[in-house]
Amino acid sequence: MGTVSFDFKGEVVVVTGGSRGLGLEIAHAFGYAGAQVAITARREQWLTEAEKSLKDSAISVHALMCDVADASSVEQTVQQVLEKCGKIDVLVNNAGLTWGAPAESMPLERWQQVIDANITGTFLMSQAVGRHMLERNKGAIVNVASIAGLGGGQLNTVGYNASKAAVINLTRALAVEWADRGIRVNCIAPGMFPTRMTEAVIERGEAIYNATTPMGRIGKPGELAPTVLFLASEGASYITGQVVAIDGGRTA
Repeated sequence: MGTVSFDFKGEVVVVTGGSRGLGLEIAHAFGYAGAQVAITARREQWLTEAEKSLKDSAISVHALMCDVADASSVEQTVQQVLEKCGKIDVLVNNAGLTWGAPAESMPLERWQQVIDANITGTFLMSQAVGRHMLERNKGAIVNVASIAGLGGGQLNTVGYNASKAAVINLTRALAVEWADRGIRVNCIAPGMFPTRMTEAVIERGEAIYNATTPMGRIGKPGELAPTVLFLASEGASYITGQVVAIDGGRTA
């Protein structure tokens, strides 16, 4: 995994949307690095499978149902983690969704769903966990945006693109506001990685994507989590408000 040099023993890490895809990969990486991990998801079915896969790897895990777009659900989840673990050292805001439709016919309810999950959810989790971190004067938050938030991005995902650009600016705003209060806030902007969310896109356009990416390929499992661990680690103690694109040079 390339994560052995990071030591998170005794640390508590919350990963939203941690039941599959990149979130589960990130949760595994923190677990291998010694952290106690709390994962959240909206669907119990995926959560139970993810919890089992983490436990099978001898990782200390708590799996919690949470809708990040719902303020009371977020509050409840954060309280549960604090009751079970006593503290939260790292928050990874990974939960999110997308919807594809031409901008001129994007249904308002789909736009709203994407905005609520991706940007409001990231804010609500950061706010609830941030209050606790401010009390301790210590913490690291890593937001998962997308290279779609750095430019026009993929076609036909206008809500997703707009929400991920907002996540990038939220990262900067929180980083500046909390910088002298012990909390660092950074952001990764992944390019194309194979997940359930990107399956259809990859199937349709992998050749085109590869042709326009300097490294000539999409991302592989294990190529994303080490950057998240670095940004959450003491090795990044003087880094805040930054966006790291993990995209094979696509945005270069």
